[in-house]
Amino acid sequence: MPGLDITPPLPEGSQLIQAYGNGTFRITGETHSGSVIVFPTRTVAWSVTAPDQITLESLAEVTASVEANQILVVGCGPRALPPPAGLREGLKEAGVVLEWMDTGAACRTYNVLLIDDRVVSAALIAID
Repeated sequence: MPGLDITPPLPEGSQLIQAYGNGTFRITGETHSGSVIVFPTRTVAWSVTAPDQITLESLAEVTASVEANQILVVGCGPRALPPPAGLREGLKEAGVVLEWMDTGAACRTYNVLLIDDRVVSAALIAID
């Protein structure tokens, strides 16, 4: 009996995170070295390498094109640490809901929200 494909349908060009680790991410078949910001239809390099470097300025590409009820999933590295002071409030003022967690959890959460057709992006610090 052939296996049943349970992969949910996604619009063409959707950026699904397939793997992470060793300082890279595999997103929709393409390998990205270093930290990235993943939007539903594109992925861009992100210069942040540590949680204390995450600021409103470092997330300017996210806040520049906010949609209603937008969620930003931040992967802050190999383990969850508290977000920098004022970040959650600053993003809220820009219309973005912050979900802060370790990078592995952020990859999985982003995928679930994307598949659920939510307005989501992910800022992910690369981990070894």
